[in-house]
Amino acid sequence: MKRFAKLFQQLDETNKTNLKVAAMADYFREAPPEDRVWAIALMSSRRPPRPVKTPLLRQWASEAATIPLWLFEESYHVVGDLAETIALLTGDSSDEEHASDEQTLSEWMQLILRLRKMPEEEQHETLLEAWSVLGYRENFVFNKLLTGSFRVGVSRKLMTRALAQAFDLEENALAHRIMGKWDPTGITFDELIFEHDHRDKASQPYPFYLAYSVEDRSEPITQEDPNDWHAEWKWDGIRGQLVKRNGELFVWSRGEELVTDKYPEFEAFAPAIPDGTVLDGEIMAWQEDMPLNFHALQQRIGRKTLSRKILEEVPVVFMAYDLIEWKSEDLRSNSLESRRKKLEELNEKIQSPNLLLSPSIPFEAWEDLELLISEARARACEGFMLKHVRSEYEVGRKKGNWWKWKSDPFTIDAVLTFAMRGHGRRANLYTDYTFGLWHDGELVTFAKAYSGLTDKEFNQVDRFVKRNTIERFGPVRQVTPQLVFELAFEGIALSKRHKSGVAVRFPRIIRWRHDKKPEDANTLDDLIALIPKNVE
Repeated sequence: MKRFAKLFQQLDETNKTNLKVAAMADYFREAPPEDRVWAIALMSSRRPPRPVKTPLLRQWASEAATIPLWLFEESYHVVGDLAETIALLTGDSSDEEHASDEQTLSEWMQLILRLRKMPEEEQHETLLEAWSVLGYRENFVFNKLLTGSFRVGVSRKLMTRALAQAFDLEENALAHRIMGKWDPTGITFDELIFEHDHRDKASQPYPFYLAYSVEDRSEPITQEDPNDWHAEWKWDGIRGQLVKRNGELFVWSRGEELVTDKYPEFEAFAPAIPDGTVLDGEIMAWQEDMPLNFHALQQRIGRKTLSRKILEEVPVVFMAYDLIEWKSEDLRSNSLESRRKKLEELNEKIQSPNLLLSPSIPFEAWEDLELLISEARARACEGFMLKHVRSEYEVGRKKGNWWKWKSDPFTIDAVLTFAMRGHGRRANLYTDYTFGLWHDGELVTFAKAYSGLTDKEFNQVDRFVKRNTIERFGPVRQVTPQLVFELAFEGIALSKRHKSGVAVRFPRIIRWRHDKKPEDANTLDDLIALIPKNVE
């Protein structure tokens, strides 16, 4: 664990890509094979489920620290991170190099997995013993793994690059090998990285190719020949891949979750798809030849069982826009133009209402798209996708050949009503905000946001919160309704689950409206008026 905790610290202490990659490459060269497998799993979001309930962790940690629970809770609110709070109160930082932890990362992960099956009393004893032998740094990482909040400041792409450098492997091929369904407890490092041809690859998807955003209309792409570019709508669904091999259909989300059982509609057209086919596209709620809003699709996400009622109310389709494997041949190095032609032929042959082809948008000049983008929301789309006709299907986010040109976001002016302390470096500042809109003379909560301000502005709001707190609810502070902010968000829909009756997607702060008084903020009716008519 010491080696992995040191790597975690090295990654946390630098924002330089080359240093991060070098640190990970050194770790992969030096770590035991079983630790390498767990490191790959953890850095590619394969974390085990939380084995112990959070209230018990807080209670036992206060016991280990020999302080009352109320003092632990107050410390937690100040620190802002449960794993760090436990480490600060129970970990020994006085002699870090000589802490008594001699177990490997793999051994600690096995312990975390065993905790799930232990009775509560045994969990209690095991954790008290673990905290007593771990130094602060190892304790912190262990608690991150224990609480399910482990995050490390590197992308899977950087991790893959480091692994490729450590063992002199081709990066794109390696990215494909570590995709799909595999369990760090049931596979060796050699099997995962070097003996991949012997694994069951029937269900294995490909790494997704991701687009860069067109930030403004003066991007270099708009200086190129429009005839070299393919345009289609940017659909608002769940990115996924359909994999058909050995007579079986597999559905993967972009988050590398196998979700086949969530979308039984796709089984209807599965027999018509040849073996060795992989489609890239969007899983969407769809009814009467129109997409439903994303909020409708969310009703199916996370459900353990799908009732007949939900299947009827929220039917789904797979909107295909790329063909990356055909009759067991990897087509990713072929041009988009040729892949698209094969995809059109396949779609024409299948003719299923649950498998749709993302239509091309004809245009002769970039100005044509400028005029068309106003139609995106009426179609329940987010904007356009622009793809070079000769582009290959690459791995991860690459600038140059695939772009997303999004509609301008919805915006509204709202009043700050509640605040909480942030996490990490913002743990001592009130940076997590709740906002309200006017309705019948009162402010109704409709959104939370914690990004969009500068460090200087966060400090100013923090001082305001501390001086203008009306009431306290644990870590939450209700404040005098005085500050107005402009919020932006990508989507909006009516919702029975929210107090305001409206759900918004990806809210963030655009600017602090110093020029507005609270009574000048928008109303809930103003927000509802923004909902496109076809998605109410």
